[in-house]
Amino acid sequence: MQTPNEPTTAESDETVIEEYVLDVRIVEYDGEDGPRYRFEAPEHCEVTFEDSDLARLYADVYFDANGFQEEGTGEFGVPPAIIQAGRDTLVAYFLTQPYADRNWIASFYGEKPEKIDRYVSRVRKRAASIREGVTERGIE
Repeated sequence: MQTPNEPTTAESDETVIEEYVLDVRIVEYDGEDGPRYRFEAPEHCEVTFEDSDLARLYADVYFDANGFQEEGTGEFGVPPAIIQAGRDTLVAYFLTQPYADRNWIASFYGEKPEKIDRYVSRVRKRAASIREGVTERGIE
């Protein structure tokens, strides 16, 4: 029998690999096909990734778009907050989706893959700046 302070089996198989402000985090756990990475944020549906870098990019998109709700968008839908945030945020969001990769997105937009990288870089920088601002204001 477990004591109240002892983690459950499921919890003991999980590791927080990235913890952000505002109770946002990325948790690694053992999936059927190897490690998986779950994005967690208050009032956000469960989203998992096979790659930790994609999970981190998803978190950057989340902060860059000032949060968004994935639930109800369907398999190929895009949350309205992502679309309103601009092309670079939409590009970064597409990269986190299983149906898209860098070359597909470049082709979709008629751009070179290097431009897609620049879009993603901008999103990452803005997300880092937003998180820094939250920390400086003590909002955590």
